[in-house]
Amino acid sequence: MENKPLVYFLCTGNSCRSQIADGFLKALGGDRYEVKSAGLEAHGLNPRAVQVMNEAGVDISRNTSDVIDPEILSRAAYVITLCGHADEHCPVIRNPNVIKWHWGFEDPAKATGSEEEIMAQFRAVRDAIQARIEKFVQEGQ
Repeated sequence: MENKPLVYFLCTGNSCRSQIADGFLKALGGDRYEVKSAGLEAHGLNPRAVQVMNEAGVDISRNTSDVIDPEILSRAAYVITLCGHADEHCPVIRNPNVIKWHWGFEDPAKATGSEEEIMAQFRAVRDAIQARIEKFVQEGQ
């Protein structure tokens, strides 16, 4: 198997934003990147995240919500945090060659209002993450 650079998406609970990013990068760049996601804690996969990704044609229903693995963290080429809390509390990365970025997105799980309003927030975050992943796949940044 060829050695693809590992992209590790991190968030607080590994339930929404990191799962969405994981799904899009696997769909759009899985031929070029190994993709993993994790959280400071594991909150479980958010069913609304699964639903909005299905609407975009990406199935993340079999993803698992995982806690950051130090071994995976140490071999990642890219560590990308998707929320401020994870960015501030990310474990120390011992690999000096890792590229660490913070792509901040609002937490759709904190959306309030009607179900329609909450789903609109999930879709807006999904679309923003998709645009950022597309840029990464095209430009490598």
